[in-house]
Amino acid sequence: MRARHLSIQIATLILLLLFSVAACGLPASRQDGSTDTAAIVETVVARVGPESGDQGQLVPVNHVITPGVASASQAESLQETLTRLYREANPSVVYIIVSSTSSGSGFVYGKDGYIITNHHVATAGGSYEVVFSSGERQRAKLIGADADADLAVIQVDRLPDGVKPLPLADAEDVQVGQLAVAIGNPFGEQGSMSLGIVSGVGRSLPSQRGTATGSTYSLPEVIQTDAPINPGNSGGPLLNLNGEVIGVNAAIASRTGTSSGVGFSVPVAAVARIVPSLIEDGEYTYPYMGVRFDSEVSLDEQSVYGVSQTQGAYVVGVTAGDPGDKAGLIAADPRTGEGGDLIIDIDGRPIDGFADLNSYLVFHTQVGQTIQITVLRDGEHVVLPLTLGARP
Repeated sequence: MRARHLSIQIATLILLLLFSVAACGLPASRQDGSTDTAAIVETVVARVGPESGDQGQLVPVNHVITPGVASASQAESLQETLTRLYREANPSVVYIIVSSTSSGSGFVYGKDGYIITNHHVATAGGSYEVVFSSGERQRAKLIGADADADLAVIQVDRLPDGVKPLPLADAEDVQVGQLAVAIGNPFGEQGSMSLGIVSGVGRSLPSQRGTATGSTYSLPEVIQTDAPINPGNSGGPLLNLNGEVIGVNAAIASRTGTSSGVGFSVPVAAVARIVPSLIEDGEYTYPYMGVRFDSEVSLDEQSVYGVSQTQGAYVVGVTAGDPGDKAGLIAADPRTGEGGDLIIDIDGRPIDGFADLNSYLVFHTQVGQTIQITVLRDGEHVVLPLTLGARP
């Protein structure tokens, strides 16, 4: 039993070390760029050293696991999956040259030459040169762009032979901890692939535009990943191991401008909902309440606001004449912070904070729809119907 546990432990170490060979200095690459799994196994054996057996005697690790057998085959299976994924997906990923000083990535969507990229990539210039993995180059035109989701669609006249659209994953299947692959053109290095995991979901990204009041909208349900993303990766796909798009790489959190292990991708749910409108209408119209909220209610703020719970979206401002005002929502007193409505439920869905409210509005409602809002007001539950307008 001890040996079995050790075998599992060593197999896990091998896979982890395979992901970080560059950082650990393991002899994982041959001169031709392929992975030497046997060398990885031998290095792991050497580093782990002997392990105590059940009777206290020293049992050499290489008696428990034989290089080139069980664990190496697992590593090779992952390697084969990644190489197959790259071979199949990379032809659908493109390099987009926007100007002499700006470039980014994109990927094929649909059979009519549509290519998805970021809004901030597409709006960096007025002309687009698309370079496919085969080296073929084509001019492209802008079809539509959305600053709030940082998405854009450009189009080439035709797709090269053999180039297919990348399939979209089911948004509900994206899980923290799953492996994630980014393909793009960091620093202009075309067709680069990096590997990591989904580090978090439910993040938010600020809009690429500001509103007249100085505040900004934000996109909910953004994916966080530690797959290395650098300038030039923007607009490229984040993929699961099936080669399905789970996100569009958009931003990094970094003080140096390069990857620090915290990257963000526009979620596939936004792609599926927004891109068809960009193709059809050139833009996407979001539902709108005309209400400002505290992003989250801390314990200190709970005391200031005078509310009985921290769960909910606290109303700090209502624009006169907008949907929230017409529905009767009450904003907090700007001098004291007290007296505002706390939204705790929309259409039967509990609201823990503004992120929940924003996610529901963006992905589950549309302009003109009437939603039922439950607010906590003076200790009482009040239900208000609210008809959503169009985001200005």
